[in-house]
Amino acid sequence: MPYIASVERIGIEKGIQQGMQQWESALLERQLTRRFGPHSAETLARLQAATVEQLEQWAENILDATTLEEVFKDY
Repeated sequence: MPYIASVERIGIEKGIQQGMQQWESALLERQLTRRFGPHSAETLARLQAATVEQLEQWAENILDATTLEEVFKDY
């Protein structure tokens, strides 16, 4: 098993986190489009800047939300 330096491990973990954020952002964007129609540039920017935790909360909120504002109510 090859040795992985701490710096390499941090880089790998950061890459995984970024990949998760991008995947969750893309998924939520598709869900929002299907539920509420096309979004504004502001909404897209908000999705891209969000943390994984925010995206997960919004993904749960979309299940009960009747408006786009209700999806983002917790942040």
